Amino acid sequence: MKLPFSGRPLALAVLSSLIFSLPVAHAEEAPKVALVMKSLANEFFRTMEDGAKDYQKTHASEFQLVANGIKNETDTGEQIRIVEQMVNSGAKALVIAPADSKALVSAVKKAMDKGVIVINIDNRLDPETLKSKGISVPFVGPDNRKGARMVGDYLAQQKLKAGDQVGIIEGVPTTTNAQQRTAGFKDAMEAAQMKIVSVQSGNWEIDKGNAVAASMLNEYPDLKALLAGNDSMALGAVSAVRAAGKTGQVQVVGYDNIKAIEPMLKDGRVLATLDQAASEQAVFGIQAALKMLKGEQPGVDADNVIQTPVKLITK
Repeated sequence: MKLPFSGRPLALAVLSSLIFSLPVAHAEEAPKVALVMKSLANEFFRTMEDGAKDYQKTHASEFQLVANGIKNETDTGEQIRIVEQMVNSGAKALVIAPADSKALVSAVKKAMDKGVIVINIDNRLDPETLKSKGISVPFVGPDNRKGARMVGDYLAQQKLKAGDQVGIIEGVPTTTNAQQRTAGFKDAMEAAQMKIVSVQSGNWEIDKGNAVAASMLNEYPDLKALLAGNDSMALGAVSAVRAAGKTGQVQVVGYDNIKAIEPMLKDGRVLATLDQAASEQAVFGIQAALKMLKGEQPGVDADNVIQTPVKLITK
């Protein structure tokens, strides 16, 4: 049918709008990947987020990235809410560093039941709890026990002698990575015949780490070292050592190699830390998720793990 002249501009306008909308629709086909981290007040997770964003910029045609995190390390309820929000917003894949190794499993299962691909990074979800829910989630991250053992061994070899008293400031005790780091510190201290006089949680936080360190220093005046499960708690421990007038007498070690710890490594306030590739860890998780979205295998080992590198950092 031939349109009257007056109808032709309208038809052309409709046709043009359809044509110009096609590239936009095509761009939206890139799957949305949600990166859900723990506390963004922790420099480690800000570094992780930066690494993920940089990777997305160079792979914009492959996926869209939405990154979020909780305000403090123990707010599991808020992290569960964020997971649900990401799933409801249309995320096709979820890359998560869980605040709690067991509490997040139910939220992860709900996501998987809706067809969302899930990759676990940084802190491993509890394998037995996953099994009880009938699900399996690939883990991308370091051997935390091995990393902490490396830090502890260096401390023992460089600054301690058999029988010295040491204290361990661990992270949130319901997280697998905190448990593994404490185990690694214990492995090193027991092998070197040190006396572990106290193990207390600093909840991964500077202030709580400071309070725990101050308490240990007060209760055990002969304490020779504080082994912190992350660098935030190590920062708190350094302040407690200084306040107690024991700088140089009590050694402090950490884990994560955040930028704030660098000047302390240089001047000796912190003896050693452990680099676990913060900027790359989320990227490895995203790469695994994208493979699974394509129906490919993510490249896990027999334990469903993609192990990331660790490196001892000293002065």
